[in-house]
Amino acid sequence: MLFRSIVFNVAFYITFVVEAVLFSPVLLLPERFGWPVVHVWAASSLWLHRVICGVSEEIRGRENIPSGALLVAAKHQSAWETLRLVGLFERPTFVLKRELLWIPLFGWYLWKFGQIPVDRGKRTKALAAMTEGARKAVAEGRQIIIFPEGTRRPPLAPPAYRYGVVHLYRSLGVPCLPVALNSGLFWPRRSMVHRKGTITLACLPAIPPGLESDVFGRTLKERLETETRMLVQGALDRDPSLAAEDIVAEPQAGS
Repeated sequence: MLFRSIVFNVAFYITFVVEAVLFSPVLLLPERFGWPVVHVWAASSLWLHRVICGVSEEIRGRENIPSGALLVAAKHQSAWETLRLVGLFERPTFVLKRELLWIPLFGWYLWKFGQIPVDRGKRTKALAAMTEGARKAVAEGRQIIIFPEGTRRPPLAPPAYRYGVVHLYRSLGVPCLPVALNSGLFWPRRSMVHRKGTITLACLPAIPPGLESDVFGRTLKERLETETRMLVQGALDRDPSLAAEDIVAEPQAGS
C-alpha cells in the first residue's frame, strides 16, 4: 500500500507539471477553449489514482443535479473530491483560499478559469469579494462549489460549518446541491498513504432558493452530516481496517 501510494504521488505531480506546461498556450486563449484541458487533467489524475492505488468510485444522485446556475455545498475530506467535482460539472467555480493562486502553474490556471479566491484573514472583505465573484459566475450559468467547513476534515469529525455557504445561498438566489462523500477514508488528508476501495459521492436533493438563513443552515447540515455518516459507516462495515484513528476523528486538544 505504501509503495503504491508513493508511485501515485510521484506520478500525480509529474503528470500535473507535464500537462500544465504542455497545455499552457490555453492560458492565452479565451476561457471557453481551455475547459477541455481542465477536464482532461482531472480525469487523468483520477485514472492514475484508480489504476495505481486501486480506488474506484460510485457516484449517486446524478439525477438530483439541477441544470444551470447552482450552489454546490460539498463535504471536504481529501483532494479527491476537488478532482471529481471538476468532472461532474461543465464549468465549476470553486471558492478557495487565496494562497492557492501563488502556486506556480496551478495558480495561473485557477486565475484563468475564474475561480474565486478569498482572504480568510479578512472576513468582511472576503465575503464581499466572494459574493462579487459568485454573482458573476452565476450570471454566466456556472456552478459555484464551496466547502462549508472551509478546509479538509476527517470523515467523522464533528461538523464545523462556516457562515460563507449561508451568505452565498442568501445572495445568489439559486438552488443548493448538498454533496456527501467518504473520500477521506481512502485518500486521507495529511497522509501520503492511499487505501484501496470504493469512494462514494452522493448528490442529495437540491435545496430550493428562498429559505430563511437559519432554516437553510439547519437543513444543509442535517442532510450532509446524516448522509456522510451513512457513507462512512458503510465503508467501515465493509472494511474495518479503514478505521484508523487519524482519519475518523479530530485530534483532541493537548493530545
